Amino acid sequence: MGSTFGGLNTALTSLYAQRRGLDVTGQNIANASTEGYTRQRVVMQSQNANLVPGVYATTSAVGDGVTVSSVERLRNTALDHRSYTEHANSAFHNERAGAYNLIEDAFGEPSDTALQARLQDMWDGWNVVAANPSQKAPKSALLEQATTVAASLNDASAAMNRQYMATQSGLDTYVGEVNKTAASIAKLNQEIVVATQAGLQANELMDQRGQQILKLSEMVGATATDLPNGATSVYVGSAQLVSDFNVREIALKDPGALRLEDLGKGLDVELQWKDTGGTVVAGGTMGAQVETLSKDGILATMANRLDTVATTLAADVNSRHRAAFGMDGSTNQNFFEARNGRVDADGNPVVTAANITVNPALLADVDKLGVSSGNPRAATPEDRVLDGVTADALSDLADSRSGADAAYQALIGDLGVSAQSSIRRRDIQNAVTDQVDAARDSESGVNLDEEMTNLLTYQRGYEAASRVLTTIDSMLDQLINRTGLVGR
Repeated sequence: MGSTFGGLNTALTSLYAQRRGLDVTGQNIANASTEGYTRQRVVMQSQNANLVPGVYATTSAVGDGVTVSSVERLRNTALDHRSYTEHANSAFHNERAGAYNLIEDAFGEPSDTALQARLQDMWDGWNVVAANPSQKAPKSALLEQATTVAASLNDASAAMNRQYMATQSGLDTYVGEVNKTAASIAKLNQEIVVATQAGLQANELMDQRGQQILKLSEMVGATATDLPNGATSVYVGSAQLVSDFNVREIALKDPGALRLEDLGKGLDVELQWKDTGGTVVAGGTMGAQVETLSKDGILATMANRLDTVATTLAADVNSRHRAAFGMDGSTNQNFFEARNGRVDADGNPVVTAANITVNPALLADVDKLGVSSGNPRAATPEDRVLDGVTADALSDLADSRSGADAAYQALIGDLGVSAQSSIRRRDIQNAVTDQVDAARDSESGVNLDEEMTNLLTYQRGYEAASRVLTTIDSMLDQLINRTGLVGR
């Protein structure tokens, strides 16, 4: 038979349980807007009056009330891991699309002030000179137009080099962030394991760890595996970054390429493990940055193709200009030169997009500009020739299928196709990531309507338990203070 006072304990356990439910609900409501917070739920369990029942034991007790067995995190582990993967993919494609957008900005095509329009102005200038070979004004205008072409090539090359250095600097910053975040996860692992072994709840610590892992996935494409003791191992590629309480650090290969021209010196950009020197197979933002910065990457490819445009332009124009005569009778002069004065074994300037410039001697004296097929200053009048044949031939380079214009148009066309493809892949991946996040939030996010319902449930439960306690107290008062008073 149950104890006379047993009902007090039953009501008391209900008060404790309903109060715990109110506390957890309040915690959920307080963190409804907290990023990464996982809603929690109180798990209640009835207490058995017969903890160790005997074979022939009998009792009329109905139980010893209720207890809170645990406070659960309503988290779907599979969706968490899927989220890490999709966020890493989104970060990769966002960074890659951003790189293409910056390169497109460097060229600024199509535009009336971009390189394609400047090239056309220069070819038109040669056409005007061909029609007026003896006049200085068209020649001065042509040299100004050619200077603008060279400056446009210089600017585009400098813009890509600045983008390279900025991306490399950002990658170096991310390396420090990855190492710092990995150390934070290892510390949280230790705190969670200690708390779990002590029988304490570590839900908020697990939320913090999940946010740190998500951050790592976006930065370096990290994935995670849960361990039986409550810790989490974090991987980059197939290599462990965090194992229980231990951390491996990553670093940039030293020496590495800091500028675009360093790629031509045998240097490259590579992420390595500090302890072994092995290559880090990175994803996420850093994976895209390494791809962008590598010797076969986006920036190097576009810079090389822009150099080809400059080299082709200089070679085509110089070969014709050297054979032409200026008004002062000068000949065998280059129209384009390398700013640093570099020449090859044949004496031809080694021209790139970064160093191409118009021959300073022509800018100083327009009469040196080669336009005629013959010498206007020949010794005898009958040998003197002043025509615009060479200038006319140079203007025809605008339509050359193997000239600088064709190479530049192919570059811009390929860049546009690659950029558009990258943007489409980014948009598709971001849509997939949003879907995964929505599915995860539907399970782990706080719904205020649901929490208000729980709040009322626990409130009514607390009030009912209080009424039970009051009722039992009244019954005991009747039994203790009023029973047996008759006949006194």
